[in-house]
Amino acid sequence: MIRTGLSAEEKESLKKKVIEALKSVYDPEIPVNVIDLGLVYRIEVDDEGNVTVDMTLTSPGCPVAEMVLSMAEASIMERLGGDRKITVNLVWDPLWTPDKVSEEGRKKLQEIYGYDFVGEWIRKQRGVS
Repeated sequence: MIRTGLSAEEKESLKKKVIEALKSVYDPEIPVNVIDLGLVYRIEVDDEGNVTVDMTLTSPGCPVAEMVLSMAEASIMERLGGDRKITVNLVWDPLWTPDKVSEEGRKKLQEIYGYDFVGEWIRKQRGVS
């Protein structure tokens, strides 16, 4: 039998490693990692083990956009090894909103800021006081 590429299990294993790598990447302005902030929209691993990530930032005017993308790419490359292509795309559709923050990220933000600003944002969006 001729092998034509990575199996589904191998792709899933690489995807988990990418997620772990991205959990070490922080927006310098917000002390929560990009996964828990909900900034990563898509992670794709192709048959050769190359990785494509679509991610956003909290604001289109983010002054550290290139730095965050470079940190994400470097972290993935370090975790997976440099023998594969890593592409990190900055996307703005859909725009990031606080409801994309994970429960873990929400807890961390509440510890830092002293209140659940994500919950407040969600309530305001639903018109609940």
